[in-house]
Amino acid sequence: MVRIRLRRMGAKKKPFYRVVVADQRSPRDGRFIETIGTYNPLTQPETVDLKLDRAAHWLSVGAQPTDAVARLLRDRNLLDESGKPIPLSEEIMAAEEEKKGILETAAEAVEEVVEEIEEAVENVVEDIEEAVKELVSGEKDA
Repeated sequence: MVRIRLRRMGAKKKPFYRVVVADQRSPRDGRFIETIGTYNPLTQPETVDLKLDRAAHWLSVGAQPTDAVARLLRDRNLLDESGKPIPLSEEIMAAEEEKKGILETAAEAVEEVVEEIEEAVENVVEDIEEAVKELVSGEKDA
């Protein structure tokens, strides 16, 4: 039987997981068929990045998610409360694309603010350097 489960990565005491499709007889960190996402429980909030179309495909062909992965899939509206797959709709895909667009827009805005701050810092540094030069030249004259 094929399972959708978590594969542990990361260092000691710093877990990071890949969401993989694997045969249930394979070891936890062993052979797998496909990686369909990642899960980082250490970030606040937890970071989950899933290829929704691939997850929906594997659910449609009968792959069984583990309890932990089922919780992640329920959060993404791919499973209902009873654990049955919900067909992936265009609305869900559009919402995911919109979310990515919003994140990209926010990242661009942050970059612009950082550039403005860098320019302001450069101006302040130049002003301070000029003031120091004036003080040094004033001390030489005195």
